[in-house]
Amino acid sequence: MTELAHALSPSMEFHTAGDGIRLAWRVDDFTDPWRPRREPILLLHPAMGAYRRWYGWIPVLAREFPVISMELRGHGASEVPDESHPITVERLCDDVRELLDATGVARVHLVGNSAGGYVGQRLAIEDPQRIATLSLFASTPGLRNSKAGTWPAEIARVGLETFVRATVTDRFPEGTDPGLVDWFCRQTGGNDPHWISRFVTHMASRDWTEELPRIACPTLIVAPGHEPIGSHTQYEIMRDMIPRAELLTYEGMPHNLGDAVPERCARDVLGFLRRQGA
Repeated sequence: MTELAHALSPSMEFHTAGDGIRLAWRVDDFTDPWRPRREPILLLHPAMGAYRRWYGWIPVLAREFPVISMELRGHGASEVPDESHPITVERLCDDVRELLDATGVARVHLVGNSAGGYVGQRLAIEDPQRIATLSLFASTPGLRNSKAGTWPAEIARVGLETFVRATVTDRFPEGTDPGLVDWFCRQTGGNDPHWISRFVTHMASRDWTEELPRIACPTLIVAPGHEPIGSHTQYEIMRDMIPRAELLTYEGMPHNLGDAVPERCARDVLGFLRRQGA
């Protein structure tokens, strides 16, 4: 059974970034082949995430739009950089730019979940011509105004999977399928803990709230109604500062919207894109 499951794992393509790091990516496209091609959706996963975490999103999205998924450096099948490669949001943005250039994609509808949304925000600020729309799920302008700065020390003390299991109530609502929670904890716990600590430490040092007015594209902000990592006020500030933003709150939901209610998230993305005429 284990061998069969491994054999049926999703296949990935690979792209080498400008600094030599090997990155995994994939396209899923189940749109009607006779209809005009739409600009693709680009999915950027959260910290400790991977392509497989989009399992409930892609069947919904890829029926309407080509979907590009990229595994951030240090995650999934992408290479884990060593200490000679600094981790910055800017380098993650370069990874996206280089992949889009290599695949000939001029512009995307970017969907970012948590840390993936940090990269999306920075791209919308720095390269507005490449981002047609921006959809942000549980994604604030950096992690400086959160409790994430305490995570690396706790990860070093107890280990990554134990840390995730201990904080699961910050991530999933009561009554979530225990199988989903266990799979999530095993998936996140399988990441390189040193890289994740470096990744989180950097994100916890960043805050670009003052630059939010530079995001010119239509932006959907989907916020957890019960945000334990930061605060719901941060999402309200984003709505007010981004010129063409709308805020949708999932009442009572903690941080991991994309894992707890993936189909709902995907449907809300499609609804947003329809409202933009995409």
